[in-house]
Amino acid sequence: MDPVRRVKGHFADSAQLHRDAADALAAPIARAANVMTECLFGDGKILACGNGGSAADAQHFAAELVGRFERERPELAAISLATDTSLLTAVANDYAFEQVFARQVRALGARGDVLLAISTSGGSPNVTAAVRAAHERDMRVVALTGNGGGRIGELLAEGDVHVCVPHARTARIQEMHLLAIHCLCDIIDHTLLGDDA
Repeated sequence: MDPVRRVKGHFADSAQLHRDAADALAAPIARAANVMTECLFGDGKILACGNGGSAADAQHFAAELVGRFERERPELAAISLATDTSLLTAVANDYAFEQVFARQVRALGARGDVLLAISTSGGSPNVTAAVRAAHERDMRVVALTGNGGGRIGELLAEGDVHVCVPHARTARIQEMHLLAIHCLCDIIDHTLLGDDA
């Protein structure tokens, strides 16, 4: 094995997917940013969830909104549902791991809020349950998936937005999800603050 060649192969594969997916994903990402901006303008909040690397993406997104992305601005209401270990372990122990996000959505979510549901496979049972809970609360859903969208793609309602990376490999999907999150933050900032910077 030539590790340098493998690294260059990863760069090439990732760059090719970024180029190939731009046309397919630009419009849904822009729609998702519009849904989120409407929510924030309406005094709503964005709840984000995912497992593993997608949990890290949920935390990253919330940090960019509550803190800042690239420009100084007031704090924006976003919560990662993947960070409270006491809550996560209590719900997993007392109910089921499938409910760790759904119970938080039902507790914290309200009409007009948005759920950012992140799942590379589109089939994570606890993220799927969170989507159902969001619909129970009359929340809109922005789903970041890949590999065809899975069960989550099937559950989305009118008014929800599906950003489905056209790839099957988890690492490539996660790379695209991070870019999508940065695009969302950028569009939210420019919508709220204008295009001066």
